[in-house]
Amino acid sequence: MSHEKTSQCSARCTRRMHNSLELFRTESEMPFNFRRLTVQTCLLALLACLVVAPAVAADRPNILFIFSDDHAPHAIGAYNGWLKEVDPTPNIDKLAEQGMLFENSFCTNSICGPSRAVILSGKHSHKNGFMNNGNSFDWDQQTFAKVLQKSGYNTAIYGKSHLKGAPQGFDDWKVLPGQGLYYNPDMKTPNGMKRIEGHCTDIVTDLAIEWLKEGREDGKPFCLMVQHKAPHRNWMPAERHLHLYDDIEIPYPNTLFDKWHDNAPPARFQELEIDRHMHLNFDLFVDLTADFPDIEGRFDRSAWRNLKRMTPAQTKAWRDAYGPKDAEFHKLNPQADDLVRWKFQRYAKNYLRCVKGVDESVGKLMATLDQMDLDDNTVVIYSSDQGFYIGDHGWYDKRWMYEESLKMPFICKWPGVTKPGSRVKELIQNLDYGETFIEMAGAEIPAEMQGKSLVPLLKGEKPDDWRKSIYYHYYEYPSVHMVPRHYGVRTEQYKLIYFYQFDEWEFYDLKADPDELQNEYENEKYADQIAAHKKELTRLRKHYDDQSDTGVMPKEWQDEVRNQRAAK
Repeated sequence: MSHEKTSQCSARCTRRMHNSLELFRTESEMPFNFRRLTVQTCLLALLACLVVAPAVAADRPNILFIFSDDHAPHAIGAYNGWLKEVDPTPNIDKLAEQGMLFENSFCTNSICGPSRAVILSGKHSHKNGFMNNGNSFDWDQQTFAKVLQKSGYNTAIYGKSHLKGAPQGFDDWKVLPGQGLYYNPDMKTPNGMKRIEGHCTDIVTDLAIEWLKEGREDGKPFCLMVQHKAPHRNWMPAERHLHLYDDIEIPYPNTLFDKWHDNAPPARFQELEIDRHMHLNFDLFVDLTADFPDIEGRFDRSAWRNLKRMTPAQTKAWRDAYGPKDAEFHKLNPQADDLVRWKFQRYAKNYLRCVKGVDESVGKLMATLDQMDLDDNTVVIYSSDQGFYIGDHGWYDKRWMYEESLKMPFICKWPGVTKPGSRVKELIQNLDYGETFIEMAGAEIPAEMQGKSLVPLLKGEKPDDWRKSIYYHYYEYPSVHMVPRHYGVRTEQYKLIYFYQFDEWEFYDLKADPDELQNEYENEKYADQIAAHKKELTRLRKHYDDQSDTGVMPKEWQDEVRNQRAAK
């Protein structure tokens, strides 16, 4: 039912209540029995409103899907992680208070493009063909957006696509080319490339609001995807947030100085350490020209495209914010662990400043729905493409099947359906999103989709046949950050990971060791659990028809890769 029809129904209900109350007041001198009948009429009218309104609101609702990049659940207050005390996300937290939060939400492949491809297609990476960021998405395949469009929904997407090609299944779209830029970005549109002045998070938000107010068709339900670049590397906050957190120290993760002694060897041959791999200039914008004159012309090379296109006012704000901080850094000249701590503070603050822009976007979009009387019949979802390391285990980035990068936020407000402030522990994946949207729209879920609709969980049901395990497979190696290929299975308490090219296994008891600091694969105590999880892993690979090449590489290849990594 359209929002207009919902409003008409609510108006009729209100009029019935009003008429009943009027009758009760003006005829209060009538006999007692008649007055009792009148009171019953009023109460029945009120009850009808309470019962019918939620059902009406749940009928073909609008869908607002707000999706960020690399936003770890532990950087959301509602998830009660170690960054909660910074209060990074008041608007997202409010959404959680109004809806349902999924505590065990996971990705299938922890990297940007593949996660988006899984959501659109409802299929694992090996089935949708987008296994790593070097691939191109086949837009001719079935997607949930196409199903909704054919079912009478208006559809639009704004922001980061990261799938290459022109989006299909959307009535309107404006997307970043590739990763895109934070300041004054170019946007691909149906009419060609367009440069828009401002900060990317604000631009994407404004495009979405403009479409809500002027672009969509009246009388049709809609699905609007708002896909932010933030808080992806490199972390360039909006001007208004450049000084946010200047006066506080961000809490340190307990595992900041983890040395991965108990992990399988692949964990020691990566390239995503804050200590050895996070670059002062490339990642943290520290001015190094005084110490390294030859860097002139490559200053802030992480953002050189942005710096070249920044307006004078933007450039001044940037220099005014970071100049004094850089001078203080050179004066302190931190070394060893002190340098790691300094780099963490600069990184974490920039990351959370970018998160602040996303959180403000959520608040602005929610306010717009309210102002337009759309909030009662609009499902609002907040999620991100995967988790992220904010110094956890001494790392930044994602890719691993370890918890910090495997977990992704999923918060849903569905008026009249989700119980406000509720939390769900069932295992879900981004594989399920498309199927969920399709069932919300009352359309038929294509048989080729591999996920499960979350609608029963959103309604508060506890299906007996809900999955007890999730399957993960990461493919991008050798590549940026040098995280080896691996697949695995996670259940409620345990996790089994196989780095197949190196023939290395890891097994974790998440209840006893939530930080995954102790690999129990060789521990006889867990022999039965390991055997059971290997069996489940084989079942999942067959169930999802994953026939990817997972052969062990020759020893000479393994030794060469390990020696190269050790040398760095």
